Amino acid sequence: MNSTTTAIPDQKKVGMVSLGCPKALVDSERILTRLRADGYAMSPDYAGADVVLVNTCGFLDSAKEESLQAIGEAIAENGRVIVTGCMGEEADAIRAAHPSVLAVTGAHQYEAVVEAVHEHAPPSQGPFIDLIPQPDVKLTPRHYSYLKISEGCNHSCAFCIIPDLRGKLASRRIDAVLREAEKLVEAGTKELLVISQDTSAYGVDTRHESKPWKGREVRAHMTDLARELGQLDIGGGMPPWVRLHYVYPYPHVDAVIPLMAEGLLTPYLDIPFQHASPKVLRAMKRPANEAKVLERLKGWREICPEIAIRSSFVVGFPGEAEEDFQYLLDWLEEAQLDRVGAFRFEPVEGAQANALPDPVPEEIKEERYARIMEVTERISAAKLQAKVGRTISVIIDEVGEPDEDGDIGATGRSQADAPEIDGAVYLRNVPESTGQGDIVEVRIEDADAHDLYGFIA
Repeated sequence: MNSTTTAIPDQKKVGMVSLGCPKALVDSERILTRLRADGYAMSPDYAGADVVLVNTCGFLDSAKEESLQAIGEAIAENGRVIVTGCMGEEADAIRAAHPSVLAVTGAHQYEAVVEAVHEHAPPSQGPFIDLIPQPDVKLTPRHYSYLKISEGCNHSCAFCIIPDLRGKLASRRIDAVLREAEKLVEAGTKELLVISQDTSAYGVDTRHESKPWKGREVRAHMTDLARELGQLDIGGGMPPWVRLHYVYPYPHVDAVIPLMAEGLLTPYLDIPFQHASPKVLRAMKRPANEAKVLERLKGWREICPEIAIRSSFVVGFPGEAEEDFQYLLDWLEEAQLDRVGAFRFEPVEGAQANALPDPVPEEIKEERYARIMEVTERISAAKLQAKVGRTISVIIDEVGEPDEDGDIGATGRSQADAPEIDGAVYLRNVPESTGQGDIVEVRIEDADAHDLYGFIA
């Protein structure tokens, strides 16, 4: 018998720094999944990595600065850095700041990233590594997953350069999206967060092409997608929480509200209104008009009283007069949105808005930002206070260690709360059997401006 053995080669290791929005996080997951399939291992730190990927954000100048800092840190800590993502479209600027980067690729250029890794850190070859099946890489906890349905955007909003970075709308095949969602649920996902640059426009570029799925034809359309996702089963006949993000309020959005009332779709819509003043919306070149939005919000709440509406607004856009800003505040008082984020306008290189007259001074931007946050916090506090005494469904994100009295606390979210951007539900005295990803019924006993507090009922 031959006593010689073949040594299994050490796997090359890849580190990843992922910046920016959830869409970039999905890109990072796809890149790492492909690299895992090619025999690479993931490194949790700079020191153990043969090469470090930095997935950049290029939406705002402040984000670009953060990206350049992250690249610099990776170079200082490791020295072998490949850059990808939205800021990758500005390769000259990246190389000017950091000449030693090994390669620069643009947003969602998965093949180019993988090729660059292969070039600068060739994978270990051999059947012991290559034939071992590897699960998809997830950068989010196991119980929730982002589901990207399209890339790019057909809008040309004056403050945004996303179409320049990511191109025009390119929708994924409906059967591919549903297959991915099914696979995620089978792997333990309890909550699907549907993302894109414009979720309402899904399938417009393919003329809502139909594909066979489970013995029937399904269109590439937001309403069909939502209905099908609501047919998935996380156990006990329960559908996953399905949360729609970046939804422009086109008329067909009305059709998903009954799905929420039926329990097939999480009663939550993330709608980027950005402003309410008709004059500012025109200057922004926004695709939606606010005129009938209040009426539609009222109608949605009549169909599904539990619906939570989140949005974001820009203050200090060029030409925004005090009466425009007051119009926005009055609109918010009437709209009574559940979750609101606000951003001070920031010029972005290449955006049309930079050339607009009447820029708003920084001190006025700050003052308006403080005022809008005061209004929205008051609305949020009142809405959350109204939930005290009620029992609501909560998904558990984290379970703590027992304290000196043996009590265990946990942090979760209600259906009105998306991860990372909305509030939380803090639980006391949870049973030892409580685990991450559990969906439990919680009795709410207190609230503040952003979060809820309670115990498992």
